[in-house]
Amino acid sequence: MRALVTGGGGFLGSAIVRLLMARGDEVVSFSRNRYPDLEKLGVRQVSGDLADPDAVTAAAAGCDIVFHVAAKAGIWGDYADYHRANVTGTENVLAACRKNGIRRLVYTGSPSVVFDGHDVEGGNESLPYPDHFETNYPKTKAIAEQLVLAANSPSLATVSLRPHLIWGPGDNHLVPRIIARAKAGKLRRIGKCPCLVDTVYVDNAAEAHLLAADRLEHGSPVAGKAYFISNGDPIPLWEMVNAILNAAGLPPVNRTISPTVAYGVGALCETLWQLLPLKDEPPMTRFVARELSTAHWFDISAARRDLGYEPRISITEGLQHLEAWLSSQGA
Repeated sequence: MRALVTGGGGFLGSAIVRLLMARGDEVVSFSRNRYPDLEKLGVRQVSGDLADPDAVTAAAAGCDIVFHVAAKAGIWGDYADYHRANVTGTENVLAACRKNGIRRLVYTGSPSVVFDGHDVEGGNESLPYPDHFETNYPKTKAIAEQLVLAANSPSLATVSLRPHLIWGPGDNHLVPRIIARAKAGKLRRIGKCPCLVDTVYVDNAAEAHLLAADRLEHGSPVAGKAYFISNGDPIPLWEMVNAILNAAGLPPVNRTISPTVAYGVGALCETLWQLLPLKDEPPMTRFVARELSTAHWFDISAARRDLGYEPRISITEGLQHLEAWLSSQGA
């Protein structure tokens, strides 16, 4: 098949592209920039902005399926910027599918769309969207996901996958942030509770997308649904953080602050950043304080049943791959 992958040069997007190419599919990548690694794979690259409907429609021409992976992530920034990328961009992808007669859309969502600041232990897809979001990323991703699922129809089958805390070689977000903060002496464990969290190795997350694509058609069990995706192996959050630091040859996090203090610092930082205003990201926010001091792991039995998903690469094996990659990068 011929697939359009938005954000094909990104961390998860490039993993999906590699799997598609490896099995003989033709791939078009739509991103802001061009990527040498995609060039080597023979991927057709189209540069453009998701907020440009004509550019998205042109990139999707002739495709059989769209993997909409691109999004504006992060914990801080103007709502208008997040809405433009995540909501308007998704509206443009849906419109491009309709205009080009594309019948399948696999959307990359986020478990953060159901996070209300409290523990989630074994939660499944029946969890509701919260009434309030403390940051703009999950708020706009929730709006976009609802648009995608509502668009499911006889002419366009849609599905949303919610991979949780993706990591692995090539990570340009989670792992580098943890390492940078540790090296700067700014990493603190929040609370002493051994809260369990889910993560997912990047290749497992990418494979889930292809499994969903292969089972997606009008009337199929996956059409119009959202699925949590993880390694199915929740472990204490700070145990995972320390495992990543160990892969980078760094000592574990030992210093601790209470969740109450972290939340207060986050609220203060948000106020200062809004008043001054400052353009960089605050060192702490209320959302991060709650996310790092609560349990959040999910029941992936629906993905196993409907997608045939089974995480092939364990956390232990993934950490070995990560250590080798970090070593090759001189981390």
